[in-house]
Amino acid sequence: MSSDSLSPARLRELVKSRAIERVVVLGANGTMGYGSAALFTTAVPHVTFLARSKAKADEGLQSAIDQVRSPTVASRSATGSYDDLEAVLANADLIFEALTEDFAIKKEMFDRVEKARRPDSIVATVTSGLSINALCEGRSDSFRQNFLGLHVFNPPNEIVGTELIPGNDTDPDLVDFVEAFARVRLGREIIRTHDTPAFAGNRVGFKLLNEAAQLAEQVGPVLVDRLVGPYTGRAMTPLATIDLVGWDIHRAIVDNVYELTNDEAHETNKLPGYMARLMDQGTLGNKSGAGFFKKDGKTRLALDPASGDYKPEADVVLPNLDYIDDVARLHAQGRYAEGMSLFLGADGDEAAMARKVIAGYISYAFHRVGEVTDTIDGIDRIMATGFNWAPPSVLVDVMGAKASVELIERSGLPVPKVLEAAVASGEPKAFFHHPTLNTGKFFVAG
Repeated sequence: MSSDSLSPARLRELVKSRAIERVVVLGANGTMGYGSAALFTTAVPHVTFLARSKAKADEGLQSAIDQVRSPTVASRSATGSYDDLEAVLANADLIFEALTEDFAIKKEMFDRVEKARRPDSIVATVTSGLSINALCEGRSDSFRQNFLGLHVFNPPNEIVGTELIPGNDTDPDLVDFVEAFARVRLGREIIRTHDTPAFAGNRVGFKLLNEAAQLAEQVGPVLVDRLVGPYTGRAMTPLATIDLVGWDIHRAIVDNVYELTNDEAHETNKLPGYMARLMDQGTLGNKSGAGFFKKDGKTRLALDPASGDYKPEADVVLPNLDYIDDVARLHAQGRYAEGMSLFLGADGDEAAMARKVIAGYISYAFHRVGEVTDTIDGIDRIMATGFNWAPPSVLVDVMGAKASVELIERSGLPVPKVLEAAVASGEPKAFFHHPTLNTGKFFVAG
């Protein structure tokens, strides 16, 4: 399951081998639906937004126009309701399903799609972690051969990382074509993953996010987001990320992983009880106006997980964390190795807590090789281009293999064999290789 053989010349050849002129997006009123539909209008002359009602589809189209600020979206788009589905699908080259992350809802829609689609039409789901094989189980040969996952990250006009997930019966030639189309026409960074719960990016990324949510119950969200902040190699702090994504989406992903896997970090994927309780009361993050943080006018408030109350973030008393500013200062000067060395040697329980989270990220990612992707490169690229986080290999390269192994050992976590081998042999000199991604972009000075 690798795309290494797809040279630039082969990509161009594949793109020309098949015409994609009509795309239908199902669930086009949702953020993923209208964002993906807007993306398709950059490459396809006819894109149809479908939703429960035409009014909802019209709302999706307007949201797409507002998001990308381009008249091309409107000029290439049409809208309709699911009442129009059969008629519209008769001419669709690509059917892109972006319904809510619910297996039963998707299955019901695919029942209709299977009856109405052309035998050669491509059916892609944007699911963030449901099984591709389960979603097409029991369907016709034609459906299964032309069905795959195309997990676009939100917002698609800004985030290029995209996971391509074939099913067991997906035509390999179709997989190559979809990758070529997505890379050449849509400007995607394609990572092929295996059909495992949450695939690669969310499997690795939400483990860290949920671990941060668990820590918030112990030390509070303000301290957690300070400890696992930009200086550790991420554009946005973890709890602010959960608020942005939505607590309901976060729950769907970690619950799916917790139920269907049993790996060495199983308990870090267990949703904290306080999040479940607060969700029952309507707390969903930014979409509900409150999550780990919320605004009261210009004042940012932080959640007390125990009580569910909020207080001004400025009133939260933090311990001495001067080391963070020192690390950030070194990052700002491009002295990334020195910055991470200072992080590794910082005193205090809080620094040790932050190091354990980062050690867990590295260890967990390397242990997923062979399970979610064929190589660490796939995990590296989706974390870089899907999450805008420093890839695990970048952290290892900057800290050094020996220091990385020591970090993982001190944290009481399992050491990946490939890192042990690198320490013993001195090879490879570097794990991360990418023609355009600059290592320094991940080390934010803040």
